[in-house]
Amino acid sequence: MASLNLGYWVQSYSMPNQVSSISKSFPLPRSLPFNPLTTQSSSTLKKVNFSSLPSITSVLTKEDIVKEEEQDPQKSSFDFNSYMLQKASAVNQALESAVSLRDPVKIHEAMRYSLLAGGKRVRPVLCLAACALVGGRESMAMPAACAVEMIHTMSLIHDDLPCMDNDDLRRGKPTNHKVFGEDIAVLAGDALLAFAFEHIAVSTVGVPPSRIVRAIGELAKAIGGEGLVAGQVVDIISEGLTDVGLDHLEFIHVHKTAALLEAAVVLGAIVGGGCDEEVEKLRKFARCIGLLFQVVDDILDVTKSSKELGKTAGKDLVADKVTYPKLMGIQKSKEFAEKLKTDAIELLQGFDPAKAAPLIALANYIAYRQN
Repeated sequence: MASLNLGYWVQSYSMPNQVSSISKSFPLPRSLPFNPLTTQSSSTLKKVNFSSLPSITSVLTKEDIVKEEEQDPQKSSFDFNSYMLQKASAVNQALESAVSLRDPVKIHEAMRYSLLAGGKRVRPVLCLAACALVGGRESMAMPAACAVEMIHTMSLIHDDLPCMDNDDLRRGKPTNHKVFGEDIAVLAGDALLAFAFEHIAVSTVGVPPSRIVRAIGELAKAIGGEGLVAGQVVDIISEGLTDVGLDHLEFIHVHKTAALLEAAVVLGAIVGGGCDEEVEKLRKFARCIGLLFQVVDDILDVTKSSKELGKTAGKDLVADKVTYPKLMGIQKSKEFAEKLKTDAIELLQGFDPAKAAPLIALANYIAYRQN
């Protein structure tokens, strides 16, 4: 588990002083009324040529964090490194047990190859943290946490296929179809998708059936034609378009990336017994960090190497995809990321600070990750 490489930044909870004030033009993620399949909204921000973008090494530098820690060395006693390692280890053990090697061996080998290939386990840990925040036990949320990771893995397997992003590298290893072939890769993703729902329904214990049904409904909506699939479709049809604005880009990523992160948090809150007000507050928090995850991903895609990322770098530029750096430039994208992170953390006010600490640290992790 040492390969998680969470780094030194995780003990810092507040905004870097060096970041300039955020423009009020950066909106919170929202439900978008327009139809991106038929309407191309224009942006008032000019597109930026990647050749003119400044070179940066990370979203937040080591120097930024050192300065913050010098100013307030007692800022936090929460050990996020240990927390993440412990939770990720528990998730990995649960996934290992859930998807065992059985007949037909080939399909289960393919499922396990991608599911157990590593990764930071951000989504399942978010699920567990949200459950704990509303007073639930880890065991109540573990099946849902595993289900979210199974679906996330499915989306990666399918995204990497030649008919989609055509990637050769994922989590530092050859992609699933490179090892098992396209046919088995498609089926491995399908099997993980189906088993995710079975796992929640069959393996969740200590939770009333009504909450389990509600959680299953939330997860299904997050990944279907109104969620992940919707974002993926609009992303595909937007390649090469010249008149794509920020609203259009936000639609893609609120659905393609944020929806599953949102589901992870909401599922944890539901099975943990959170009231409606708590669930909806955490939904807004999750939507912020979900969009934040993609903004940072876009920045890293043009500032990091394939070796550093563990996946193919610069592929969005090659595919002529619209990204936040392409529309806003690197600096404005970084400022937008800070705004999303700050708004997310503010939404956790009113919860028990000790129980909220993991979610605050996870928001910081998403903002300042290096790969």
